[in-house]
Amino acid sequence: MSGKFYNDSIFWVELEKIKPNPFQPRKEFDEHKLRDLADSIRQYGVLQPLVVTKREVEKEDGGLASEYELIAGERRLRASKIAGLSQVPVIIRTADESDLVKLELAIIENLQREDLNPIDRALAFKKLAEDFGMKHRQIGEKIGKSREYVANTLRLLALPEEMQGALSAGKITEGHTRPLLMLTDKTEEQMTLYKEIMLKKLSVRDAEAIARRIAVDRARKKPLSPELTTIEKELSEQLGTRVHIETREVGGKISIDFMSPEDLRALLEKIDREVSRRLPEAEAVETNDSQQDGEGEEGPIDDRSEEEVEEAEESEDLYSVKNFSL
Repeated sequence: MSGKFYNDSIFWVELEKIKPNPFQPRKEFDEHKLRDLADSIRQYGVLQPLVVTKREVEKEDGGLASEYELIAGERRLRASKIAGLSQVPVIIRTADESDLVKLELAIIENLQREDLNPIDRALAFKKLAEDFGMKHRQIGEKIGKSREYVANTLRLLALPEEMQGALSAGKITEGHTRPLLMLTDKTEEQMTLYKEIMLKKLSVRDAEAIARRIAVDRARKKPLSPELTTIEKELSEQLGTRVHIETREVGGKISIDFMSPEDLRALLEKIDREVSRRLPEAEAVETNDSQQDGEGEEGPIDDRSEEEVEEAEESEDLYSVKNFSL
């Protein structure tokens, strides 16, 4: 029987004779979706044939038996078993299909059906590159994608296992991995951002903004003094968000991160409460000083020039709430 006849014809094969594809790139199968597919198969049958290869093996009694290896249709095979089918329709490819062809077909089928999660896709690309020596451009051509798409997909494997698992499970999106990958060489900040994405349900845009802010901080031209570093840390802890202090020739600027208008309102309320708490203390000190110095007495004369007064006021305003940049 010719290979062409095999490729163009559909046969019915016993399920027990079909072995899984060892190069199947997909590792996770949603059990609920498999059961839904099994229900559909019970009602309508297998609408699209599986793709297999066939080979003859010698039995112990000297006879020949046919064996089949799955190339494409892993979900249909699993669902057919759940549905209790004994046979499934298959298209038989020529038995001399190489391992590379089997892997290519499995990847392409899953990509066309969008069944591969990003990590499984990255692992499949890695296998094509390492085991079969394919270049990123070649992989892209096989699946109709660019070389950059392949390279960016492979970069996902640089993420810690916890983040890869969250991506596979759909807890974060592939878009969220871009800002996380920006912090690959800063593991503590990377993990902090990941936890914020998970807990606060950050959008991709918000996550990217935070990652850029961290990158700017890392590339800060003028390092902060120990005192300002401590103040920056204390402000971050008190406000519960990232605070960035940037110094200038005279004075500087404070930037405070917020995720939403509600988040900003909460930050302003915190600042207002802190100012209100400190105001009575300052008034009490001023009253006490006045009593000690005597009311109506003239204070010490300020003999500074106008320029010196302005410079001092700018320096004092460095840590003032009114100088916060949001």
